[in-house]
Amino acid sequence: MASPSLRHRRVGGGALLCLLLIGLSFTAAADDASLDDDSSPSSPSCDNPYKLVKIKNWVNGIEGEAFAGLSARFGTILPSQDKQSQRLSAVLSNPLNGCSSSSSKVKISGSIALALRGNCAFTTKAEVAQAEGAAALVVINDKEDLYKMVCSENDTALNISIPVVMITKSAGEDLNRSFSDGQRVELLLYAPNRPVVDYSVVFLWSMAVGTILCASLWSEFIAPDRSEERYNELSPKVSSGAEAVRDDESDKEVLDINAKSAVFFVITASTFLVLLYFFMSSWFVWLLIVLFCIGGVEGMHNCVVGLFSRNCEQKTVKLPIFGETTILSLVVLLFCLAFAVIWAANRQASYSWVGQDILGICLMITVLQIARIPNIKVATVLLCCAFVYDIFWVFLSPLIFRESVMIAVARGDNSGGESIPMLLRIPRIFDPWGGYDMIGFGDILFPGLLISFSFRYDKANKKGVANGYFLWLMIGYGLGLFLTYLGLYLMDGHGQPALLYLVPCTLGVIVLLGLVRGELKDLWSYDSKALSLGHPSGEP
Repeated sequence: MASPSLRHRRVGGGALLCLLLIGLSFTAAADDASLDDDSSPSSPSCDNPYKLVKIKNWVNGIEGEAFAGLSARFGTILPSQDKQSQRLSAVLSNPLNGCSSSSSKVKISGSIALALRGNCAFTTKAEVAQAEGAAALVVINDKEDLYKMVCSENDTALNISIPVVMITKSAGEDLNRSFSDGQRVELLLYAPNRPVVDYSVVFLWSMAVGTILCASLWSEFIAPDRSEERYNELSPKVSSGAEAVRDDESDKEVLDINAKSAVFFVITASTFLVLLYFFMSSWFVWLLIVLFCIGGVEGMHNCVVGLFSRNCEQKTVKLPIFGETTILSLVVLLFCLAFAVIWAANRQASYSWVGQDILGICLMITVLQIARIPNIKVATVLLCCAFVYDIFWVFLSPLIFRESVMIAVARGDNSGGESIPMLLRIPRIFDPWGGYDMIGFGDILFPGLLISFSFRYDKANKKGVANGYFLWLMIGYGLGLFLTYLGLYLMDGHGQPALLYLVPCTLGVIVLLGLVRGELKDLWSYDSKALSLGHPSGEP
């Protein structure tokens, strides 16, 4: 029978909500180009590197928003700077597929020809456009991606001297609307070089490592006797199937994760991911945004109140429904609600990543305070399941769904321009293409649960920095995250399952160190609650 000191508590709804959502563990986003295996036939005239192309456009002399394209394996290589390229008029091919010479009096010579994908080979379209004097060919894809335009085995003596570029279906539709209205369309094509490493990756790495470090040491920042209050003040009270207890040692509520709940969670996360893949829409993403805001408000409220109230007494006030609460807590709640609403209203703005990262970091710190793994047996089950989950949905799901489910959901296909908020992101500062580097909450929270456990274990067993586990797991996590972005670079921007690198660098480190030090058995069956009641580790 449990000791009276181990009282059941109810955990804040926002934090539990996040525990259901962290399965969407998105990593750094892939480039818009579809990077399939490059096994296409190669010859001296068909050996160009694939490069992202920036396409500036003007309609009746008014510049519009530039869009992206992908250069072909053949044709002339585009310049890397817009000053080195020419602004030329654009003309629709006739027929639109560009597979045969124009039967009309439309003048293509000296212009950029636009043709629809299909009905003939890409090289045929390029040869027809070149024969009619086109300065370049832009092929409009029939899907929302950038397909690699390659040569066939018979194309061994090509003589294509114009640049050939593919654009997405939506970009082509925008241009076609301008043509339908009888407007003059001009294009400028160039392929800016991307930096080998953008410094935003360094900041993102620091944010992820810093979040886990801060969450692990959070109990050292705040007064233990106030920690329990913050998780319940002004939070909806919901029952949980998992056992949440108050730990005597730290006097704060925790949600212990067991092996069965770890397996169930990963299965639930997979189901939710498939639902997102098949039913992704703007309203579905909006639901996730609302859930993110609820969890973010609770997390931010917990962090701010914890920092400001650790060493001072607070005046209280009685409120309907919530009961007695501190004035500080009420003021902070109103601030957090306003912060979340302002972020949601401006989530499409270029600066919205700041608010998203603040809400996300506060939420993850709170979750890592509430959710705990009791030993590395549970950690092994949880991280191994998450390891398989991440690899399957990134690399193996194309065998079933014909595309990577994880990357498709992370890209926000069919989301109406909305993006899923359960990730940290930072703009690529020095990349001419812009965009964001991203890491999913799951890639921080899953390893973070193990690293937080290592800190508690070191503290309970009075281990030093060098002979403990926390320092080495932090180093391992930083190394694993570095390998993730190295893999992203080596695979030309293809989305990476970060847990492929993070699990061996964290779980592998603690298992090896425990084995070498002869402490693996204790780590495997460690039970801080049993120890606090005076029982040996693992004894009921």
